[in-house]
Amino acid sequence: MGSAAELAAAVLMLLGFPCLMLAALVPSVPAFAAAAAVTYLADHYLHRRGSYLVNRLSKVRAGLSIRFLIRQLLLILLLARLSLADNLIYYGAIACFIAFYGLQAPHGALTTLIRNRRRMPVATRNVDLASRIRIPDAPPRLLTHRAAEKMLHLDLVAVGGILLAAALDSPLVGFAGIGVTVLLGVAYVLALVPYVRGRRIPPKADQVLVAVDDWLREYRPETVLYFSGSRDSAYQVNMWLETMEQLDTRPLVVLRERVILANLAPTTVPVVCVPGGVHLMNLDLSTVRVALYAANVGKNIHLLRVPTMKHVFIGHGDSDKLASVNPFSKVYDEVWTAGRAGRDRYAIADVGVRDDDIAEVGRPQLAPIETRRAVPAAGGHGPTVLYAPTWEGWDDNPGNTSLLLAGENIVKRLIAADPAVRVLYKPHPFTGTRSPQAKAAHQRITELIEQAAAERAADPRFTVDTAAQDRARAELARVEARLAELAGGGDKGDEAEASRDGVIDVGRYEETARLRDAWNTAYWNSFPEWEHRVITGAQPRLYDCFNVSDAMVSDISSVVSDFIASGKPYAVTDSAELGAEEFKRQNTAVRAAVILSNDAAGLAELLEAVHDPQADPLAGEREELKHYLLGPDEPTSLDQFNTAVARLARKAETRNLGQESRAVVGGPDVEPADALSPQTASVTGETDGTEVN
Repeated sequence: MGSAAELAAAVLMLLGFPCLMLAALVPSVPAFAAAAAVTYLADHYLHRRGSYLVNRLSKVRAGLSIRFLIRQLLLILLLARLSLADNLIYYGAIACFIAFYGLQAPHGALTTLIRNRRRMPVATRNVDLASRIRIPDAPPRLLTHRAAEKMLHLDLVAVGGILLAAALDSPLVGFAGIGVTVLLGVAYVLALVPYVRGRRIPPKADQVLVAVDDWLREYRPETVLYFSGSRDSAYQVNMWLETMEQLDTRPLVVLRERVILANLAPTTVPVVCVPGGVHLMNLDLSTVRVALYAANVGKNIHLLRVPTMKHVFIGHGDSDKLASVNPFSKVYDEVWTAGRAGRDRYAIADVGVRDDDIAEVGRPQLAPIETRRAVPAAGGHGPTVLYAPTWEGWDDNPGNTSLLLAGENIVKRLIAADPAVRVLYKPHPFTGTRSPQAKAAHQRITELIEQAAAERAADPRFTVDTAAQDRARAELARVEARLAELAGGGDKGDEAEASRDGVIDVGRYEETARLRDAWNTAYWNSFPEWEHRVITGAQPRLYDCFNVSDAMVSDISSVVSDFIASGKPYAVTDSAELGAEEFKRQNTAVRAAVILSNDAAGLAELLEAVHDPQADPLAGEREELKHYLLGPDEPTSLDQFNTAVARLARKAETRNLGQESRAVVGGPDVEPADALSPQTASVTGETDGTEVN
């Protein structure tokens, strides 16, 4: 249900309809009116919240229209039971509801037609389409947002009027309500008509594609970040946006699903969303020399087929999971890893990825991670330990996540630790999406932490600086209000309008970035430093949690590799019970970790290292492992990444020039070096085997 309020609303709605029938059979106008009000309000609330239940009722033939129809039929039954079957209001009610449902067909057809005609073959952000094609304003949101629900709720006036007519024995008020409902329905349909014709609809698909190609030829993108996935996977592309903004070449983001575009983080990089494979394959990407792929998905083939660019798998994290050595990686020209560990991982897996095709480029995203801070002095709030387990995965391998077998033990031991520590719990966004057991474990852990936080709040040993917290909360509210104002100013009516006006305001973007940093500071100051906390959602970010923590407990995932950049102590749970030696042999990232069994008894070693850095036996190993997993500190990861992009772009250009020269000089048997002119060869470095920077 999502929340207790949604569950209560769902129960009220489901019970409301039997109550309606009972009230109609009794008959009782007041009881019917009360039950009708409950069903209307509960239904509306669940729709606004996007409740799972209400979205599934249509699958069992109990969708929104059916529920309204049942309520209206029960009203007719009520009139019959009140001996009004021979009254004009009875026939008026029947005629009203027939006419009302007759209006549903043109209304539904018009809203669908408007939506389809305004759907762009290529949706964009930060692309100047307004100067190339005319895209009209979207219809008013009042007409198109939740249109079916709004249309159906127009029956409220008729239902209310008919009930009053039955209660007061005055048909006039009933006919007045009927008339208002029918007139509003007709007006709603007529209001939509202008938006399906003439200059109110966007250009046809071929015109939009021509305009996008014109922009591409003008912009001349050189490096593309390509991504396809589900709504929940948007974080995988979002993590690369800041890196794309800092490239030395002209960047472009290519998406394949509209839902990803809707969940894309703000960026200054031009973005094109091309749902159709044919449209993508016909876009003019002739200037692109390097394509970067953040995920291994089937739709990658639509760009992989282009030989004029070099294709690179960069992934969305670096870990010892099987996904990090996917055999699909053979299709790319190169695979880029953070450090030497990634290269060795492919060699050990022996999945067909050649060592020559692997490059170590660091992890540019890790720049915000801060190194180890001083542990709070005795008598203060104590250190903070982050528990950040990964999700249950696609199978039932016990090694996927610690949540199922060890999660509660970990949290209980941390809460009961002496000296005391603060616990932050930040689960993976996918937690519980596949496994009900994982969802239940997550809920139990959440309850444990919330209960422990409440007990600390009641403990006089844990003091609160109320004034400081009030100031932080006030600042948090101010920042959130300004962020909402900035976000609201960029809202567009629909996809077409967003594409037309989607060129980001750099000033607003930079202000938003500053405000997000201010939000993060205010957030952590808005509650006591000793308060246990469950952290879900996009904010605060995982790296922000890293920076306020003194240690972490996690599972085999990219979270561990990223946390190693901080140099702080960490523990990893051997949920599959492989044993410490075998666990370390199979998983590089745990070689400098405290290994936990499912009973979490080994946490004492981690806490000792947190409280006394001098008694931290794994500090040296962590530093060595950091360089092995993530590469050297100098040059910076961003410099390494830019160098790799430039190198591969030269390879692509060399290949393309060789192909052109072969065609001119004499066919496929000509060697590339022989085909290149001396001037071209000197530029690309082919004369002596060197590369020109």
